[in-house]
Amino acid sequence: MADDITTACDTLKSTAGDLLKHGNVVATGVGYKTTAGNRTDTPSIVCSVVRKLPPDKLAASDRVPQTVNGVPTDVVETGRIRALQSRTARHRPAPGGVSIGHPDITAGTLGCLVRRGGEVLILSNNHVLANSNDAQRGDPILQPGPADGGRNPADQIAELDDFVEITFNQPEPPSDCPFASGVIALLNAGCSAIGSRTRYRIVRPQMSPNLVDAALARPLNAGDVSNDILEIGELNGSAQATLGMALQKSGRTTGLTTGEIQQIDVTVNVQYGPGNIAQFTDQLLAGAMSQGGDSGSAVLDMERRLVGLLFAGSNTTTIMNRIENVFSALNVSL
Repeated sequence: MADDITTACDTLKSTAGDLLKHGNVVATGVGYKTTAGNRTDTPSIVCSVVRKLPPDKLAASDRVPQTVNGVPTDVVETGRIRALQSRTARHRPAPGGVSIGHPDITAGTLGCLVRRGGEVLILSNNHVLANSNDAQRGDPILQPGPADGGRNPADQIAELDDFVEITFNQPEPPSDCPFASGVIALLNAGCSAIGSRTRYRIVRPQMSPNLVDAALARPLNAGDVSNDILEIGELNGSAQATLGMALQKSGRTTGLTTGEIQQIDVTVNVQYGPGNIAQFTDQLLAGAMSQGGDSGSAVLDMERRLVGLLFAGSNTTTIMNRIENVFSALNVSL
């Protein structure tokens, strides 16, 4: 086995330059070959590629040979490899996964770019871009967010364009309407007189539950934003989330993390500061793959398809809006 590794290393030294000339190859090295998702004990020359494509989609000169001087090869998709940047720094152009926020919040995450008509817009949460309903359309949006040093106007990257208002559940106050109280008293007296045990009371209709915590910002300049998501790359469309689906996200606080959908059709009460509770239905729940500041992150499956918008969580859970509900509420698409 040691001899096989030495042979692979010696072969790579003389062929790495040629392999890196292939249009899709971004790195070469020696590693164990993976077959059908399982690592074998066979040393191989591993070629990392921007995207793994079938041979008929590549020019003949860009196809990695199955062997190099008798040493087997392996092809692994890594995306384009870039120098790592701080997620809390100022980025121009700014990709998904970096710090962003309204001037009156701390900081959240730039999710991704979406389209409405012919316009390119930034997607994140209401509580990141619209300060939980308290902002006005046209307000400045900073990148990085205020908690990461973003200042207005020097770091303004966009202006608030639209948001879905969050409905908060408020404690039910006692009725101060004497007419309503009088009517209820008469009805209950009538029930008592005829021996009925039915009693009436004043109730306030329950507020409608929420589907999304979502907002849009319009970049000041198209060149200030990027279609990429940090450490993931470009989106590859969207998909409907399913139970057990493997996930990845790129967020301002915890960076690139992975998990899986543990629950669907979730109804959850989310706290937005002291006394403000909002109920959300039709949500997705994953494990511990986020922390504060990751709100607004785009959640993707392992094929880089957008499936959710991260907005809440705890030390053990992550809660996401279904992306189809976000798209419908804001009338946007990729």
